[in-house]
Amino acid sequence: MIVAIDGPAGSGKSSVAREVADQLRFVYLNSGRLYRAVTWSVLDLGIDPGDRGEVRAILSNLAIELRDGHVCVGEQSVDEHLHTDSVDRWVAQHSAIPEVRSMVNEMLHRFARSHDSVVEGRDMTTVVFPDAEVKIYLDASLEARAQRRYEQGTSQMTLEEIRESIRERDALDERKPGGRLRRSPDAFYLDTSHLTREMVCDKVLRYIHRHIKSSGTVEQT
Repeated sequence: MIVAIDGPAGSGKSSVAREVADQLRFVYLNSGRLYRAVTWSVLDLGIDPGDRGEVRAILSNLAIELRDGHVCVGEQSVDEHLHTDSVDRWVAQHSAIPEVRSMVNEMLHRFARSHDSVVEGRDMTTVVFPDAEVKIYLDASLEARAQRRYEQGTSQMTLEEIRESIRERDALDERKPGGRLRRSPDAFYLDTSHLTREMVCDKVLRYIHRHIKSSGTVEQT
């Protein structure tokens, strides 16, 4: 069974998807972490991040894997490096490169083929898993999303700078020729602006359980 969760940056996708996967005992898959691993690799190798040709050239040599919930490049876990300002600056541009998207999508499909999964990203319900049994779209106001990122404490930017960065990211995500951010018409929509994570998880889990009951799907234990 695939539960696919979409939504813009800062809408709560990652924390909610991870908790929902734990509650359901499903595998948690996050496309954003894989895209960030590509960007981190580009920067770590000293490649010009603005040169798409050079980014494409290194893809066949990148050994990016998911191991026990960690994103690894080669033998190294890179989880702690994925949410820096430098990665934030370039990840949207790199995720718009068709060859990068193809590589990440293949990794997601490979894992999901053999596991009940909660998958989250910006095009999970519309492009990567359009036939997912459950589709969810989490949204939030720009102000709420910026405040959440600011409170995470992983950025050196001011709140206003984070707000502008998210605004620019939204614009890039909506203009991508492939995999742009769109709300699937059959997705369960939830505005999380004024909800706690616990409240969002409760609503999402209730929706999933209703679907399981109505469809006759056997829930995993």
